[in-house]
Amino acid sequence: MTDRTILVVGTYDTKDDELTYIADVIRAQGGGALCMDVSVLGDPARPADISKHQVAEAGGHSIADAIDSGDENTAMQIMAKGAAAEALRLQQAGRIHGVIVLGGTMGTDLALDVCAALPLGVPKYIVSTVSFSPLIPPDRLAADVQMILWAGGLYGLNSVCKASLSQAAGAVLGAARAVEPPARDRPLIGMTSFGKTVLRYMVSLKPALEDRGFEVAVFHATGMGGRAFESLAAEGAFAAVMDFAPQEVGNHLMGSTISAGADRMTAAGRKGIPQIVSTGCYDLVDFVGWQDPPPRVAGQEAHTHNRLLSSVMMTAAQRREMARTLCDKLAQATGPSVLILPEQGGNEWDRPGGPLSDPEGLAAFVAEIRAQCPDGTRLIPLDAHINDDTFAAQVLDVFDGWIADGTVTR
Repeated sequence: MTDRTILVVGTYDTKDDELTYIADVIRAQGGGALCMDVSVLGDPARPADISKHQVAEAGGHSIADAIDSGDENTAMQIMAKGAAAEALRLQQAGRIHGVIVLGGTMGTDLALDVCAALPLGVPKYIVSTVSFSPLIPPDRLAADVQMILWAGGLYGLNSVCKASLSQAAGAVLGAARAVEPPARDRPLIGMTSFGKTVLRYMVSLKPALEDRGFEVAVFHATGMGGRAFESLAAEGAFAAVMDFAPQEVGNHLMGSTISAGADRMTAAGRKGIPQIVSTGCYDLVDFVGWQDPPPRVAGQEAHTHNRLLSSVMMTAAQRREMARTLCDKLAQATGPSVLILPEQGGNEWDRPGGPLSDPEGLAAFVAEIRAQCPDGTRLIPLDAHINDDTFAAQVLDVFDGWIADGTVTR
């Protein structure tokens, strides 16, 4: 009897040997393998557990639709839609406990949709010829997806590619056995931040919120962290959010590749989740440290955080643009929305006398927020810095009011 079953996905008409090898490794380790064929034109050597016809139908189409489209991209999107829907159905029915998808660029495109469809905590592994490549947009990566390069195996099995395939097979089965899914036994608060060198509020807020009966997950707002935060908010996973580090909004606005996408800071509001928002690191634009800064901020004062990450200071005009963008996003909220505005600064480096202090830029940002804050958002100006105890105390005051009036329940 097997303990965990892994869904093995790929085009069995062209990669039967590789996919069968993955399934065999999983079975040899005591796991179960359920095979899903996402081919369009050809057929596997042996019938798959989930045929290409079932996959297409799960997405509301047929294989004939895919073939008749006459376009490989359209055909694969038909299969991707069906594969994602069928994978989720199988997971919800308890038939699979993880997924592994094998492919080149076509298969990877489909794999991203399949993995994005499955909840956080379901192990997801992509074996791809383009793993870690700039071809893969960050906003399509599932929050907990894992990838390995499919090296040397594009056409058939060999000892080089077996090293990758066997690792992947063992990894996804091991993850399915070891994973501790989110418990959901306490209401969850989603919070954004950076390391406590620059932002410190979570140090006092996390234990205080836990004492009130809540679980707190703090997301590192460096692109993928914000993506995971938005994904969970869209699923309705949070009882409330404390989105205090909206820097990814500015990154996207200024053209940085360190972005959580155009929809950053919108999912909770659209879902009606109570949100407290603030302005941590609003004035900085992160960019990849070993690349040139985005053209919009080229030549502006920069801070090197490490060899991977650098930050550019926004000008006063850019800070006003950032303020308007934040307010536009807040205007989309359908639930309780509070903006706490620390008027003495938004990161440890911008304090008076600090290396990134810019009083005129800060004043411009504050004035624009005051002028543009939407009517549906309660604005709380605070004569304090975001790292002062006063800020955390104000957050708790708002939150305790929500508990008292039933906006947030334990």
